[in-house]
Amino acid sequence: MDFEALRKCSALHPKPAGLALQYGTAGFRSRAEQLDHIVFRMGLLAVLRSRAVTATIGIMVTASHNPEEDNGVKLVDPLGEMLHPSWEDYATQLANAEEQELQQVITEICQKAAVNLHKDASVFIGRDTRPSSEKLSQSVIDGIQVLGGQYHDYGLVTTPQLHYMVCCQNTQGQYGKATLEGYYEKLSKAFMQLIKQSPCSGEGQRHLKIDCANGIGALKLSEMKPYFPQEMVIHIYNDGTKEKLNHLCGADFVKVHQKPPGGLDMKPNERCCSFDGDADRIVYYYQDTAGHFHLIDGDKIATLISIFLKELIAKVKQDFTMAVVQTAYANGNSTRYLQETLKVPVHCVKTGVKHLHHKAQEFDVGVYFEANGHGTVLFSKTAETKIRQLVKEEKDDEKREAAKMLENMIDLINQTVGDAVSDMLVIEAILALKGLTVQQWDALYTDLPNRLLKVQVADRRVIDTTDAERRALTPPGLQEKIDALVKKYKLSRAFVRPSGTEDVVRIYAEADTQENADALAHEVSLAVFHLAGGKGAPPQP
Repeated sequence: MDFEALRKCSALHPKPAGLALQYGTAGFRSRAEQLDHIVFRMGLLAVLRSRAVTATIGIMVTASHNPEEDNGVKLVDPLGEMLHPSWEDYATQLANAEEQELQQVITEICQKAAVNLHKDASVFIGRDTRPSSEKLSQSVIDGIQVLGGQYHDYGLVTTPQLHYMVCCQNTQGQYGKATLEGYYEKLSKAFMQLIKQSPCSGEGQRHLKIDCANGIGALKLSEMKPYFPQEMVIHIYNDGTKEKLNHLCGADFVKVHQKPPGGLDMKPNERCCSFDGDADRIVYYYQDTAGHFHLIDGDKIATLISIFLKELIAKVKQDFTMAVVQTAYANGNSTRYLQETLKVPVHCVKTGVKHLHHKAQEFDVGVYFEANGHGTVLFSKTAETKIRQLVKEEKDDEKREAAKMLENMIDLINQTVGDAVSDMLVIEAILALKGLTVQQWDALYTDLPNRLLKVQVADRRVIDTTDAERRALTPPGLQEKIDALVKKYKLSRAFVRPSGTEDVVRIYAEADTQENADALAHEVSLAVFHLAGGKGAPPQP
């Protein structure tokens, strides 16, 4: 390794004094002007990771649903999954090393991870539409080149598209072609095959209004439009030509504020959806004739997909294991509906996509969605092989048709990561095949009223949780207080957890009425403030 060249190149991407950032679930996120040294060093790390696993690694420059002034970077592992946890630690060490420690930290990573420096390294790069993204991805390239790695720059892509490309490359094309055309063709072909089987196929057009958060989703959907069948008509709003990324729009805004985005005119009972800034989350919504806004979040998306897949699995008469994976934020009534009405096992894990993804891999069919609209479905190799075999060999017409639908679902779903475009097509296909309106979908169950709050604390680490973050172990007395408060309200539950990114404690409460959910959330926030070192004035109702 040419440490002299590294020293000179690194000096062009200096680390600001006193800045320390941590690699979290979403990689690094910060103000764009603080990230130049970080993305350069992630270019270095991607080369080391590629040599360690002898495979192509992805680097995505994006800050997803954060404001336009922010940016971020995350690495993608060989099968399109998130970076291995041990390498998250290496990323943090490398990002925070002082200039004179850089050589030593790289040497240590190479020793710990058994990196063979003589192997070829290959990195795929993608970026979102933020003004700072192009310059930052150039710094990534500087990092890759100084360590002698090869790279392919895909330029502007959605985050899930980059995950897809990396997976295609490392499966030697088994997962698909590692090009944008390959992605559009694979998804649109599976979508067309599915809706061809729908009872009302050819009976007029299906219209969908899409808020693209003024982000990359608008560009990529426009490119994909020619691939859609004529009966699927999409109307793109917040396409990035006029307004700022994620400003008063996008999936996160709609979910948090429970109201429609700016820049989209809704008429009663029209199906609408919102992507987030890098198009890896989606939520649906509509307005009823009385003008009330109805949000259909990740929980209801998981429910719709589960109903459909469970029916198909029953038809092919295979004993596939199936489960839904949720976090503590999932609405209590969604969990009840899945377990009691659908009879599908539900597992609760800690917040963060990596925990959901990991758990979903334990089943033949693992459906996971966070309430915020990020999620996908994973199929085991055994299930996929069996389904594809049934399509070729099954003599019974009904079984073969059901297997064909499952095969198309496998091809339509982006199994590497939550993907707003892919999830949207899955939802549209299921609604068409089942002949459901958006109102009928919404009416599967009624969400329990809930409230999310946060409390500023001096140190978020004073709160430690267990039972998939549903119970607090510390500080002493907090969980007992929450238990007592919950007993006051019907159908209620509440939990608290430290934020992964800032010194705040997040509070979730649900109950039989909105008034009770709000009261419970407030009372729990006061308990957190007094027992966990709250900062500033106590929370006001």
